Amino acid sequence: MALATRRLRTCAEILEAYGIRLGLEFVGPHHLRTRWANPFIWDIPSTLDWIDAIGKKNVGLLFDAYHWYTTEAGYEDILKLGASQIVHVHINDAPDVPVAEVLDNDRLYPGEGVIPLADFLRGLRQIGYSGVVAQEILTPQPLTQTG
Repeated sequence: MALATRRLRTCAEILEAYGIRLGLEFVGPHHLRTRWANPFIWDIPSTLDWIDAIGKKNVGLLFDAYHWYTTEAGYEDILKLGASQIVHVHINDAPDVPVAEVLDNDRLYPGEGVIPLADFLRGLRQIGYSGVVAQEILTPQPLTQTG
């Protein structure tokens, strides 16, 4: 962890010289965080702690609706954030299965699933986030023009 923190701090310092921010994304799906005996960074608080440890103002969250949902975070958790803590946002949706069964590479287009995206976006607006929101769809098979 110490080595990764030092390396990311160095990356942040290089990016900072060019006015670029570095976003760190926590990965929330149960199948990924329960695969190993010691899960790494998988939720908002642990990611914010790591960002604090890196100690560079240009490092923040890459905030993904899918990971927010799979960690069972809620609207209130978004309201605890400051807009300046978020570097970039991913929006996507999840199938209607128990949260513990949601797979990272089985994402749906926004509005096709069960993630409360209205709450997610309302929370971002409430804290004053006005940056990029990009769609990120990962699927077991490559996407086609029709799906």
